[in-house]
Amino acid sequence: MLTLRPSDQRGFADHGWLQSFHSFSFADYHDVQHMGFGPLRVINDDVIAAGRGFGMHGHRDMEIVTYVLQGSLAHKDSLGNGASILPGDVQRMSAGQGILHSEFNDAAQGSTHLLQIWIEPTVRGIKPSYEQKHFSAADKRGRLRVVASPDGREDSVTLHADATLSVGLFDGDEGAELALNPARKAYVHVALGEVVVNGQALKAGDALKFEGESRLQIGQGRQAEVLVFDLAA
Repeated sequence: MLTLRPSDQRGFADHGWLQSFHSFSFADYHDVQHMGFGPLRVINDDVIAAGRGFGMHGHRDMEIVTYVLQGSLAHKDSLGNGASILPGDVQRMSAGQGILHSEFNDAAQGSTHLLQIWIEPTVRGIKPSYEQKHFSAADKRGRLRVVASPDGREDSVTLHADATLSVGLFDGDEGAELALNPARKAYVHVALGEVVVNGQALKAGDALKFEGESRLQIGQGRQAEVLVFDLAA
């Protein structure tokens, strides 16, 4: 079964310095029909104004993945990590027993566009940890590149969750196929551009839920950047 999650039906919050679309219930947006999908709990599509961001705040027992689409994001945390997250980077933060972090667009001008993703872990109370890796555009061009997985395969960041995230860039004749386990779930989120997934035309912000399906097909992209989650049911 395929279920469309249209971009324009997501939750939205306008904080002036922050424009945020919520694919699942988050903060003041609550929708019992969209509380998560398998262990995937949050996809926030955020645009942060120059010089603004989130001050130090805490998380526990959550796998947090940050994926920057445009601009840069300055990260600091209570483990002593400090880094700039750029387009192509995948940052994984395991909150575990508890972690504090801040996230800022520290540029003098220009917005930062990012996806922040929360995935429920398979283990709780672990020691918090941090990992960041870069994946080139060439490595994602016309294919689905694993960027986060439970076993760190293909040099991806390691998730303490039963979830695998792959990312691909598709334009023109470029396409990809992925065999799915019908006993699991899959979730496709279009970050940028337009693309056709299993015959369904999708635009930026749209998503497609897969349940009981055995194959995922992507093609007919127009400057598309696509995230594909393989998830425990």
